[in-house]
Amino acid sequence: MTLNLKKTLLAAAVALTTTGAQAATELTVYTALEADQLKSYAKAFESANPDIKIRWVRDSTGIITARLLAEKDNPQADAILGVAATSLLVLKNQQMLQPYTPKGVDALSGQFVDKDEVPSWVGMDAWVASICFNRIEAKKHDLPMPTNWKDLTKPVYQGHVVMPNPNSSGTGYLDVASWLQTFGEEQGWAFMDDLHQNIDRYTHSGSKPCKMAASGETPIGISFAYRGAKLINQGAPIDLAFPSEGLGWDMEAAAIVKGTDKMAAAGKLMDWAVSRDANRLYNDNYAVVAMPGVAKPVPNYPADIAERMIDNDFEWAAVNRARILKEWQQRYDGKSEAKN
Repeated sequence: MTLNLKKTLLAAAVALTTTGAQAATELTVYTALEADQLKSYAKAFESANPDIKIRWVRDSTGIITARLLAEKDNPQADAILGVAATSLLVLKNQQMLQPYTPKGVDALSGQFVDKDEVPSWVGMDAWVASICFNRIEAKKHDLPMPTNWKDLTKPVYQGHVVMPNPNSSGTGYLDVASWLQTFGEEQGWAFMDDLHQNIDRYTHSGSKPCKMAASGETPIGISFAYRGAKLINQGAPIDLAFPSEGLGWDMEAAAIVKGTDKMAAAGKLMDWAVSRDANRLYNDNYAVVAMPGVAKPVPNYPADIAERMIDNDFEWAAVNRARILKEWQQRYDGKSEAKN
């Protein structure tokens, strides 16, 4: 082999190695996205950014939040995608998020963007509380359709209600935080004391109670509206109830973890998270998304959902999160299902 040929082959090998290294750039992203959502999001991002490979670490909102807080002094994640904004506010208050202005963020609704000049987080979509009511199972037990939250404390519903555990589920926490805001703390805890008497179990997933109602495992599941609408559209024998006192809500959000040594790749993830293409994907799973004009009407999902949503104090919910979760666990955790 000639010297020139050797040099050519060596140069080619170096080029391939360099390209491979760039393609293998790995970004560790913590997420609470549902497994069926994550697949399409991951495919879309990596198709648009072939030089980045994401290592997804997925769990429920409460578990991901607790893990991030435990890793505060030795962060293991580079970025966060699809975790409740109330959790990201907790992390922000702990100085754990890296401010970054994504390209195109001005196209989002203002309520979906951190108010700082350089935002520490950006919202993706919003999910809203509702009750999934299986009309077939309800008829077997002679259960009326509830019209407000306090209906669920009536003796007729004893053992027929399933809801998410707020320590592990973002949906569970938005329920608890919204009840405390709507009723006031004293009456809010009294309401949950009465509700607890009728709870069959607390799940570790926000969508599971609605899925259980859809499959007939329970007549009533406290969950979120979009999941219920999707199940109805798939033929499930459930109706959605929207309690008259108002509906709690939260938004999924994205952020960069302070201290990452992969800032360029994390920035690309944030740029993608606020893009129109990403918002179209969010609309496959949620009716309310961050970018105006993107969301399409959803069958069996109320067009006036925004009017039913409470005036949620996200800062209060974040600041009081640890205290509320501790109190809830002491009172009610005995009915939580075992963790997998």
